[in-house]
Amino acid sequence: MSFVVIIPARYASTRLPAKPLRDISGLSMIQRVWQQALKSSASRVVIATDDSRIEHAAHNFGAEVCMTRTDHVSGTDRLQEVAEQLALNDQQLVVNVQGDEPLIPPAVINQVAANLAQHAGAGVATLCEPIESVTDFLNPSAVKVVTDSQGMARYFSRAPVPWPRDHFQYEQLSMPALDLARRHIGIYAYRVAQLNSFVHWPVAPLEQAESLEQLRFMWNGVGIHVADAVEPVPPGVDTEEDLKAVVDLLKDI
Repeated sequence: MSFVVIIPARYASTRLPAKPLRDISGLSMIQRVWQQALKSSASRVVIATDDSRIEHAAHNFGAEVCMTRTDHVSGTDRLQEVAEQLALNDQQLVVNVQGDEPLIPPAVINQVAANLAQHAGAGVATLCEPIESVTDFLNPSAVKVVTDSQGMARYFSRAPVPWPRDHFQYEQLSMPALDLARRHIGIYAYRVAQLNSFVHWPVAPLEQAESLEQLRFMWNGVGIHVADAVEPVPPGVDTEEDLKAVVDLLKDI
């Protein structure tokens, strides 16, 4: 199995300006993400950006960089452009590793690629983890996923699904014993053919309603395989508080 990791990295961020270049214990965030990706089994790791400052920094630490257009509305669109620039064939597996996850475990990068390779009926693969607190279950920022018995996604939502009606009729302070609630983890593996199709489809109604672009694949009949991550995935970095938390975690490693 061969796969390519692409790391989309945008300079602009309303909550954390210059996010990819922010220092984390002596290294930029994007360098730390790149280093974690290099520890995976990927045949190639490429940073995708539309900003010359990120390009310059990445070249300085030895990364391969692909410059992309500035008008992409999503990371998936940016990935497709990179796949096109690199002339990747339709069946090539590509893993999207977010540029704001400096502690992403290499094992989950390998896992999501292997899962897609093993499921010919899926065009996309992703990961999830159990939800253990009511706060997370009810939080619309925590995306939930429901799967069937074969691990294929049936729906992604910001709403608390599946809703344990009988439990919450009497108790809303704890999660029910039934182990069904799953939080989606935002790492994806794609076949390039699906990326090429995605950019030509219009925004799907469900995608627009939930503001979740993976629903565009499902709306158009593309199967998404989902599995529990083999290792805990630390949160990404969106705010100054998140950045400090990562620095603190690295002190303990």
